[in-house]
Amino acid sequence: MADKKDPQQVKHDFWKKLADSPFVMLGLNDGQHSEPLTAQLDKDQVDTIYFFIGKDNRAAKGGAAMMQFVSKGHDFFACLSGTAKLDNDPAMIDKLWNKQVEAWFPEGKSDPNLALLRFDIGTAEMWEADVSLSGKLKMLFGGTIKPQEAGTHEMVATTSENTPA
Repeated sequence: MADKKDPQQVKHDFWKKLADSPFVMLGLNDGQHSEPLTAQLDKDQVDTIYFFIGKDNRAAKGGAAMMQFVSKGHDFFACLSGTAKLDNDPAMIDKLWNKQVEAWFPEGKSDPNLALLRFDIGTAEMWEADVSLSGKLKMLFGGTIKPQEAGTHEMVATTSENTPA
């Protein structure tokens, strides 16, 4: 039987996996499709993820939003709801700026189309696949995997690693 992880560990795993592969799908709750964006993480921020976008990006208008994440190893999944809004703080732009962002904005930090989108997480639902040995054998040879063999699922009001779920 797989041991149920502590919610704090699941939150820690989320931030670690997102830092390792910062690619997400983000969309406003306006009926339009989500689109791929690269998360910019600031360890000094709790429950906040930033994205460099073009001012003409459909998410630039802000509002209620959803973000989906699948880890590089396909062993961690998250769906986060929250609010997106432009936050063009020059100090934050300087802090998060990197070579990958520069590739998208050839005029650098002064590019007239540059915008910094801030996504404040309201709630999150996370799934961590940690299939037990018996569960892996059942997957190989057929059989029903019991919930206690499948991994961990958490619904949290904050992704802060220092705050109880």
